Amino acid sequence: MNLEKLPFNDFVLLNLLLSVEQLGPTKILALYSKFQSFESILNATKSELCQIENIGKNIAQRIQHVSNKTELVRTEVEREIEKLQKINGRYFTYWDEEYPEILKNVYYPPLILYALGKNSEKDKYSIAIVGTRKPTNYGKKEAERFSSYLASQGITIVSGLARGIDTIAHKSALQAKGRTIAVTGAGLDYIYPSENKKLYHEIVNNGKIITEFKIGTKSDAKNFPQRNRIISGLSLGTIIVETKIQGGAMQTAAHTTDQNRELFAIPGNNLVKQNEGPNLLIQRGEAKLVINPEDVLTELEIKLKPIIGKTIPKPTFDLNMFEQKILSVLNQEPIHIDRIASLTNFSTSDCLVYLLSLEFKGLVRQLPGKTFSLI
Repeated sequence: MNLEKLPFNDFVLLNLLLSVEQLGPTKILALYSKFQSFESILNATKSELCQIENIGKNIAQRIQHVSNKTELVRTEVEREIEKLQKINGRYFTYWDEEYPEILKNVYYPPLILYALGKNSEKDKYSIAIVGTRKPTNYGKKEAERFSSYLASQGITIVSGLARGIDTIAHKSALQAKGRTIAVTGAGLDYIYPSENKKLYHEIVNNGKIITEFKIGTKSDAKNFPQRNRIISGLSLGTIIVETKIQGGAMQTAAHTTDQNRELFAIPGNNLVKQNEGPNLLIQRGEAKLVINPEDVLTELEIKLKPIIGKTIPKPTFDLNMFEQKILSVLNQEPIHIDRIASLTNFSTSDCLVYLLSLEFKGLVRQLPGKTFSLI
């Protein structure tokens, strides 16, 4: 597949601009929108550059002086492309046809990405699954169950190739004869963790490896927040499976919310540390509680319909008379627990028990201030 690419000279100039201190993707996009070419940006006067929002005199001066490094950057780029070709890797930019359209809609999009593997139309219908590096047996089973089912429906599973939940998500997608994308925090020539070497190559053969880090870049903790915004940015929604409150998956959850994508969380035992993150996201109303993979499909039905090609049936439950009574007084507007107790003539403690049961069944959501509503 020959996809339209940015000319080589423009790619060199893009790398040149990215080398300018304090000139990140957002500012470069703003400059490009105004000047319509990288060459015009580099040839602009200081006063012209300063007309762009957040481009002050210091940055404008650096842009004017950076042209002196053009040949040095050209040589570095040529060497990098040679190394990419040796491992069958490739680069593509924000302006290339291969660049995922969905990723253009995030704040601070990466302007250059590096990849191994093949492209697929299925990648327009991707869902991320992320979580702790030290999952419980429950977390392992849930990650496997969700990933396997969604992959079997033709949905691409995106994750970060880390130990634990990420690894299980990738493996389960492949075992279901599905497709998966791994977004890494290192160059394409550096496999981390090392025990995932076999999995890495399986993903190349049955999906894609993506990174914004150049060849030779080793895995580093500071790279993971950047990687996490790409994981969520490539996906229609993100599923959080077990993570502590300070875990990296919570960063991905935050990016998901910032990018206006759907956030899902699988609830778990409150006494287990690994469930702190998902339970907190649900409690705050930031993530939708999901019990079954079908719950995710139901929420994303309109966006996923082109690939799944069918209406997803709403799950049915046997409700006892108390749960039915609770549902009869709820609607889409938040209702305080005291009001629910008054309307049903149940005690507050009984109401909380039945509401929790309905929440686990995906029929009710808890909102801030001890209020509840129908989903």
